[in-house]
Amino acid sequence: MATIRVGTAPDSWGVWYPDNPNQVPYTRFLDEVAAAGYQWIELGPYGYLPTDPAQLKDELGSRGLRLSAGTVSERLHQPGSWDAVWNQVTDVAALTAALGGEHVVVLPEMWRDLFTGEELEPGELTAEQWAAKTSGADRLGKAMFEEYGVHLQYHPHADSHVDTEENIIRFLENTNPEYVNLCLDTGHVSYCGGDNLAIINRHPERIGYLHLKQVNPEVVARVQAGNLSFSEAVTLGAMTEPPLGVPEFPPLLEAVAKRGVDVFAIVEQDMFPCPPDAPLPIAQRTRNYLGGCGVHSLRFAEPAPAAADAR
Repeated sequence: MATIRVGTAPDSWGVWYPDNPNQVPYTRFLDEVAAAGYQWIELGPYGYLPTDPAQLKDELGSRGLRLSAGTVSERLHQPGSWDAVWNQVTDVAALTAALGGEHVVVLPEMWRDLFTGEELEPGELTAEQWAAKTSGADRLGKAMFEEYGVHLQYHPHADSHVDTEENIIRFLENTNPEYVNLCLDTGHVSYCGGDNLAIINRHPERIGYLHLKQVNPEVVARVQAGNLSFSEAVTLGAMTEPPLGVPEFPPLLEAVAKRGVDVFAIVEQDMFPCPPDAPLPIAQRTRNYLGGCGVHSLRFAEPAPAAADAR
C-alpha cells in the first residue's frame, strides 16, 4: 500500500524569510514541530535553519526530525534568469541532499508585489515566455537530478503565472514528467478557484508531492473583491486551519493514494506574521485532525528500526 508521509514546514510557524524579527527562532520551531507529533519538515527559506549540514543533522537528529525537501523560486520565462535560479539550487539542493532529502520544491516568482499588490510585470505570459518557462523547468529538473539526485516538484502559487487550474494543466502538459512533477498545493489551487481533485484525476502520474493547506472562501471572496495583495490575504486569514476551510482533504488524499506511489504531504499554513504562541496549538490540532480523518495511507513517523540481533 502506498504511504503518504505527513510533515510540516516553517511556513506553518509564520516563517517567510531567513531572518526576520517577526519570526520565532529556528530552535523553537524545531522543538515545537517535534512536540506537535511530526517527524518530517522542509528547509523553508534557505538560511532560516542552519546551512552547515553537520549542524543541521545534529539539530534534526536530536529531536527525531527528518528533512523531506528544500525550496527555491524561479522566473525562467525571463531571459538571462538561469544563473540566478541555479545559484539558489546549488545551495538548497546540496543541503537537502546532504540531509537525505530527495525533493526540491520550485515556486514561480509572483508577478504582483507580495505586500503592495503592485504589478511588477504582466500577469499573462506570451507563448514565447511559456515556452521559455516550461523548457527551462525541464532543464532545471534534469540538472538538479543529475547534479544532486533530487527531484523537481513544481509548486503553483497565487499571483504567479502558474496559478489557476488552467495554467497548472498547461504547465504539466508542456513539461517532461521525467524531470518535472507537481507539488500540488491544495490551498493555492483553491485560492485561485481551481479544483484539486480534477487536477489529480486528470494527471495522477504527475502528483509528486503535496502541500496541505485550506482556505477560507469568505475571506478569499473579500480579497478578490478588493483586489488585495497575497500578504493582505494571509493577514486576513485566507489560509485557515484544517478542517475549517476548503478543500476537503480525505477525498484528495484517497485519490493520491490510489496512485500506489509513496509521496510526502507537508502541512503548510501561511501565517506571516503571527503571534509566537499561535503555531503550536494549530499544528497539534491539525495533526490530530489528519490522524483521525480515516485515510489509512497517512504516516506521521517512520517505523522504529528492528532491534539488533543480540548474538
